[in-house]
Amino acid sequence: MSELLPAAPESANTVDARGSACPGPLLEAKKAIATVKMGDVLEILSNDPGTKDDIPKWAGKVGHKYVGHMIADGYDRIFVQRGK
Repeated sequence: MSELLPAAPESANTVDARGSACPGPLLEAKKAIATVKMGDVLEILSNDPGTKDDIPKWAGKVGHKYVGHMIADGYDRIFVQRGK
């Protein structure tokens, strides 16, 4: 389900959930998605290994689009496009 991206898409906002264990990063993403316009991308930073599986599932269920993720130095950069 996780798609590794070659380059980061432009994001309208970034949520730094590093250091937060599940379900923290997902809860942060749920709050922050309202801060970006429809069609814009939210970036979530997380070092919780389950986040890159949880975020795509959540995005699909609620009408957003999981764009993909990138691996950074000790954490993941996860990108979601707001769909509604």
